[in-house]
Amino acid sequence: MKAIGAQDLDVELRRKETPGIGSVTHLNNAGAALMPAPVVRAMTAHLELEARRGGYEAAEIRQEALNLPYAAAAQILGCEPGDIAITDSATRAWSLAFYSIPFQPGDRILASSVEYGSNYLSLLHVARRAGACVEVLPNDEFGRVDVAALRAMLDDRVKAVVMTHVPSHCGIVNPIAEIGAAVRDSGALYLVDACQSIGHLPIDVREVGCDFLSACGRKYLRGPRGTGLLYMSPRAAESVDPLMVGLDGACWLGGGHYTIAPGAKRFETWEVNAVARIGLGAALNYALETGIGASWARIAELGRTLRRELHAIPGVELLERVDDEGELAGIVGFTVDGHEPEQIRQAMRRSDVNLWVSRSNTACVDMEDRKLEQTLRASVHYYNTHQEIQQLSSALGDFLGHPRKHTGRPG
Repeated sequence: MKAIGAQDLDVELRRKETPGIGSVTHLNNAGAALMPAPVVRAMTAHLELEARRGGYEAAEIRQEALNLPYAAAAQILGCEPGDIAITDSATRAWSLAFYSIPFQPGDRILASSVEYGSNYLSLLHVARRAGACVEVLPNDEFGRVDVAALRAMLDDRVKAVVMTHVPSHCGIVNPIAEIGAAVRDSGALYLVDACQSIGHLPIDVREVGCDFLSACGRKYLRGPRGTGLLYMSPRAAESVDPLMVGLDGACWLGGGHYTIAPGAKRFETWEVNAVARIGLGAALNYALETGIGASWARIAELGRTLRRELHAIPGVELLERVDDEGELAGIVGFTVDGHEPEQIRQAMRRSDVNLWVSRSNTACVDMEDRKLEQTLRASVHYYNTHQEIQQLSSALGDFLGHPRKHTGRPG
């Protein structure tokens, strides 16, 4: 079978279908990517339909589009549509899963050092309330979770292993499939945060072996804000109950009796933002049409270029090791000696380049260990170009007094 590469992606077409391309060089895709025109059209059309026909009636008319996210997400993740719940954010999706686990005094929770702030605070909150304890897993020399160390820490008191696939502030990629293989026979539940990786890297939940996977729509899926999804395995369905239920999550049987909905549907409530859900479905479908394998090859290529360009600027220090032979994502965290991150971000913004500032609560443990209060983040998507990366490095070099020379690599 022919290997999928960056050349298999029609970058010119995807750029033509991205209205924001003409306005800005967008290197904040780990925050929220630029939505493609088909997603914008789908949302606009439904909003207009609601205005003309009424919200409930519009939903009845567009029921097929409202159901699309389940089938499309299942295709991307390698599961069944009934294993997917649609939520209003990745944080909500992750929390619905985590808070459904019945922790007891003495239970252990193992977590990576790069858990997002909202997740880490939830770990501490539940541990304090239930009498459990949170233990941070050791890393290897490149900052990824050390799988051998994880294996050594597993015992019958470990109730959950919580893992971020790709963190928000840098480009390491945790080996979630290897971790899944280590956890599989332990009896612990395995939760993966794929907020930064869905639509970015290929993910097959059957290979990963996770019990839960949470993700959001606004980042590498290029969907609207206020959208997320949660995968739950059939195994997990047998051992967890939702912390709360609504009309879609449970069925009243009469009297004082009810039954929990099968599959991931138990985590949903009846009222939804139909416009956002239709936008998410369109974005998931767009990702499938584009091809996750080709997208990842292109993003990885651009990520390597971005790291080389930034590494070559005096005073710039990357958060990831440049000589890492393992895969690195399209997110690059860095600092600039003698300059506050927000100062750099605003300077780049004046040059029509979007970056972002990661604060210490982005990854509480890792940032504290590194003694970092803030860092800069540049994150590429497949619709970015090498010229746009050179635009950033030139603008940053000029701002720092280190003009950059480029060969003008195409695309």
